[in-house]
Amino acid sequence: MKTQTIRQAFYKSIPVMAGYIVLGTGFGILMNNAGYGVLWTAAMSIFIYAGSMQYVGVGLLTGGASVLTTIITTIMVNARHLFYSISMVEPYKKAGKYKPYMIFALTDETYSLLCDGQVPEGTDPNLYRFLVSLFNHSYWVTGSVLGSLLGAVLPFPTTGIEFSMTALFIASFTEQWLTTKDHIPALTGLLSTLLCLVLFGRQNFLIPAMLCITLVLTILRKREEGQV
Repeated sequence: MKTQTIRQAFYKSIPVMAGYIVLGTGFGILMNNAGYGVLWTAAMSIFIYAGSMQYVGVGLLTGGASVLTTIITTIMVNARHLFYSISMVEPYKKAGKYKPYMIFALTDETYSLLCDGQVPEGTDPNLYRFLVSLFNHSYWVTGSVLGSLLGAVLPFPTTGIEFSMTALFIASFTEQWLTTKDHIPALTGLLSTLLCLVLFGRQNFLIPAMLCITLVLTILRKREEGQV
């Protein structure tokens, strides 16, 4: 069972590997250009592992941001985790020794792979989710280190490189859209985000959008449960 679980977890994580190696490389290049070597880059990816926040963090480091500014920015950028992680409470509740790491490693892309709750037959569910999380984390660290090393020996223009994270979000959304017949959650996310973007502007729309999405999906879920 263990070998089967490892194999299936790796297969599941392959789409994220393609994205994380590229995105991590971009982050590593940015870190190197900002004057931070491979050890700092690796440490940030291992212990922070925050994807888009790591990209933002480069600017905070180079701009001399205060601790308070860094805390507030981190909360704003990663606030979405508070909302989508709620749906993983049940699958993670009985994960035992794997649970602390799985909570730490629950990124957007890992969530997109595990949120359907399906586990391949013949696998240990908790080990499977743990390994998917671990494989994804290892891809990010590998890409970051690779980018830092490449940035040290090859000249890279970094203009626009931060858009690579947006591209991965779009790819994850497209994959979910194609693999499920229920598009209500996706449409809810799109419409809520557009509405809050118009009402609150580019700098302040994220948290209102998340609150709106959570409210709408909660109402829809309660209606579905009432009809069962």
